[in-house]
Amino acid sequence: MVGQRPASTLIRRIFPSADQVAADEERKEAALDTDVIPIAEAQPRQRANLSGVVRSVVLRPHGGTAALEVELYDGSGAIDLIWLGRRRISGIEPGARLKAHGLVVTTNGRQVLYNPRYALKPKPGE
Repeated sequence: MVGQRPASTLIRRIFPSADQVAADEERKEAALDTDVIPIAEAQPRQRANLSGVVRSVVLRPHGGTAALEVELYDGSGAIDLIWLGRRRISGIEPGARLKAHGLVVTTNGRQVLYNPRYALKPKPGE
């Protein structure tokens, strides 16, 4: 049995899960932008251009003010985008694609961009 892989590993390589397929598609889509980096490579205290799909949008108080929190995912990882003082931003909803630029910080163990500049991108096939 030395050198043989477990059957479960072979099955996963032959039949990837829906999550694996989606992550691969997001990585390919994000790689089309030449000026963006994968979210997994974003470093704290550095400005970054990131691109991905919005997985969630939540409105919650942040330090006594409203804050719109968005999870951006690109297949390599996820980052939170937080707009302070905003309750809604037209076009930003789950499934939307966007490109964001800002200073990466770590808050409560998560990577965050506060009040990033952004541009909505068309969904594939549009």
